[in-house]
Amino acid sequence: MICVLAGGVGAARLLNGLKDVVPAEEITAIVNTGDDAIMHGLYICPDIDTVVYTLAGVNNIETGWGLKGETWLAMESLEKLGGETWFNLGDRDLATHLYRTGRLAEGAGLKEITTEITSAMGISVNLLPMTEDRVETMVTLLESGDEISFQEYFVKHRHDVSISSVRFNGSAEAQATSGVVDAIREAEIVIIAPSNPLVSIAPIFSVSEISDAVKARKEDVVAVSPIVAGAALKGPADRLLNELGHEASVEGVAKYYQDWISALVIDTADFDSAEDIESLGIDCVVTETVMADSQIAASLGSTLLGLKR
Repeated sequence: MICVLAGGVGAARLLNGLKDVVPAEEITAIVNTGDDAIMHGLYICPDIDTVVYTLAGVNNIETGWGLKGETWLAMESLEKLGGETWFNLGDRDLATHLYRTGRLAEGAGLKEITTEITSAMGISVNLLPMTEDRVETMVTLLESGDEISFQEYFVKHRHDVSISSVRFNGSAEAQATSGVVDAIREAEIVIIAPSNPLVSIAPIFSVSEISDAVKARKEDVVAVSPIVAGAALKGPADRLLNELGHEASVEGVAKYYQDWISALVIDTADFDSAEDIESLGIDCVVTETVMADSQIAASLGSTLLGLKR
C-alpha cells in the first residue's frame, strides 16, 4: 500500500501518475483540509475537490481547479443580487458543495461524504481528509497585521500580498480522521506530494497524530520538491518560503522536511544541489518532476515506487 500526503494540483497530478503504475486501490491519499471554507452557506473543500476532479478526469486543465466545460450562471445571478463573488463557484461545481453541505447537515462525517463522492465519480484511490475536525489555515498580512483566512489571501487577494505568519486554527484539538494513522503505519512507502510545504503539507502535520506517525516512518518517507530552479510551478510556495524565513530552493525544502523524510526527489534542473541535500543526511534522487503530461507523471510515480525499502 502507498500513502500520499496531498495538497491540490501537484498532488492530484502525482496521484494520477501513481495510479498508472499501480492499482488505484493500493493508494491512499491523506488530503489537506486546512483550506476548507464556508462560502454562501456551503462547505467547500478545495484540495479534496481538486484531487477528486483530477482523478475523475473532469478537471479544468487550464486553471488546475474546477471542472472543464464549466458555466457560471449562478455567480452571474449572485452578482446581480449584490452578493460577493470573489470566490468563483461554477454551476456544476456547486452541486458537489450542495451535496457535501446537505450530508454534513444530516450528520455524516467528511470521510464518509468524501467516499460517497469518489464512489459516485468512479474513483478507486482511497481519499481521506486529514481530519474531520475544523482546522483553518490563517495568515497574517505583513503590512496591516490583519489575520485573514487562507482563501481570502489566495483567492480574494490573489496571493499578491506579503504575509508575516501562518497558523492552523483548531489544530491543537484536532484528531486524525479514522484510518489516517493506520494508512501511514501500514504503507510500504509514504510520499509527500509536490504541494506547498507551508500551507498544504504543514496543515496536515499540524495534527500531531499525523506528524508523529510520519516521523516514526521516516526511513520510508520521501518528498517530491515543489520548487524547481528556485521557483514554484504554481502558486506562491516560493514567495511564502522566503517571506517566512526559509529558502525558496530544493535545499530549503529539504531543510524544512528533514524531521520527516529520508529522501527528496528533485528535478533535473536542480541537479547541482544534490550534494548539498545529501550533506543534510537526506538521500537525493534527481529526475524529471515537472508533470507536463501523463507519461512524465507515471515516470515520476515509478521512480518513487522504486525507492521502497
